[in-house]
Amino acid sequence: MKKAFLFLCIFIIGLTSCRDQSDSGGLRVSLTADDNVISSIEQGGRLFLFFTKNENREPRFQLFPNPVEAPLIYAVNVEDYNAYEPLELDDNFNWTSTTDLSLSEIPEGEYTVQVLWDQDTIESRINAPGNIFSEPQKISVDNESAFELDLNQVIPERKLIQHELVKEINFKSDTLSSWWDKPMYLKASILLPSNYDNTKTYPIRYNVAGYGGRYTRVENLVNNEEFMSWWTTEDSPQVINVFLDGEGPFGDSYQMDSENSGPYGYSFIYELIPHIEKQYRNTTSPKTRFVDGCSTGGWVSLGLQLYYPDQFNGVFSYSPDAVEFENYQLINIYKDKNAYTNEFGYARPCIRNTEGEPMVSMKKFARFENVQGSSNTYLNSGDQFSAHTALYSPKGENGLPKPLFDPITGDIDQEVAEHWKKYDFKLYAEKNWKTLGPKIEDKIYIWMGDMDHFYLNMATRKFADFLETTENPKSDAVIEFSPYEGHCSRFNHKLVLKQIKERLNEIN
Repeated sequence: MKKAFLFLCIFIIGLTSCRDQSDSGGLRVSLTADDNVISSIEQGGRLFLFFTKNENREPRFQLFPNPVEAPLIYAVNVEDYNAYEPLELDDNFNWTSTTDLSLSEIPEGEYTVQVLWDQDTIESRINAPGNIFSEPQKISVDNESAFELDLNQVIPERKLIQHELVKEINFKSDTLSSWWDKPMYLKASILLPSNYDNTKTYPIRYNVAGYGGRYTRVENLVNNEEFMSWWTTEDSPQVINVFLDGEGPFGDSYQMDSENSGPYGYSFIYELIPHIEKQYRNTTSPKTRFVDGCSTGGWVSLGLQLYYPDQFNGVFSYSPDAVEFENYQLINIYKDKNAYTNEFGYARPCIRNTEGEPMVSMKKFARFENVQGSSNTYLNSGDQFSAHTALYSPKGENGLPKPLFDPITGDIDQEVAEHWKKYDFKLYAEKNWKTLGPKIEDKIYIWMGDMDHFYLNMATRKFADFLETTENPKSDAVIEFSPYEGHCSRFNHKLVLKQIKERLNEIN
């Protein structure tokens, strides 16, 4: 039996390739499959090549533009791939990249290199079960180098941690299945109270993760000795914790209805919640049902309280994504012409440090998403702009959402901006205050750092300013701003559970 592997041979200009084809200059990639992986390889997929100088994480997880020295990522769609025949890749391929450098122009130096074959069609992000990758390898790029990488590791299926207080939910949604015309499942994990008794009724907390967080994150708490020491004492609140899954067709589903992803809000409220509470809570009373989260979870939790005000009796929202779109980070989507360049002609920043120094531009952030999307745009990257567009925008072409801003130029489509108003919380609250206001009394808590890394504080301040103007009823929302603090710096699960305990004491 011949040796089983799928490998890449990478060569710099002037060197002989692994197949002795020295007549073609430039960096070359030769893919050859053999027995131990060949049965796992699909014909169609997207190939990713990573070059990074950051040794702290595997290159395939470095999908975020590091402000110091960003990784170089190259991606290309490969159709009708015959794994039994060598496939030669070079600069003649139509690569999408995070850099303007071609493969043959990668600067000399030390790199960690990795390759990933994205063939999964179920999950929205590239590090999904069933995809194949190589082990990270340190290399030195110079004019006398040749490298071979073995692409022979398969990403395994996710498994939830086994613990007597942890339960797994894998629920088929009839609503989403009908909308997509295929089986669609909602996942969640549950952390039960330490003294859980299935004959009693319990308050319940629905936690929404930061962007793309998975239901398996309950493992972080169970493995946290300090948290579990507290959770298993009499001092901890006897509350059921539900950790929602952040996976959706275009990235995070945001647990809300979408013209592109489908009725995730309806399915969560009217299918998943009843399913969980019938099985574990022994009541469906919204009086002791709460929702919380930070970042994406901050936006989603606040949105669920606003758009389904009768379903929850309190939200604890930390560092929410932009809650109104005159301040979509630093973009006024209703007036600005371009997302990448501001009115003064400067590159618009997307991330800063807590001293105010810009770290990453909007254009660079979007470019990393363009590489991840099989459309060569952020529209199906599975990352932040992909999810926002799927949630807020109308349907576009080829089954993709219609972009707010052009993925290459950054030009803003004002018709799409008008469509985003549905999820502009300030506009929504203004329009519906007469009926909404009485339903959210005593229910709103928001925390925001005034040096939020993603410039989210201005949108929250504008929302707070609106609430100050309300009458009949006058809003009693608690919105706290902390100077010099950044994104999610105050959020932690123990703090939120203590807040819920205080809320329970108030309403009992």
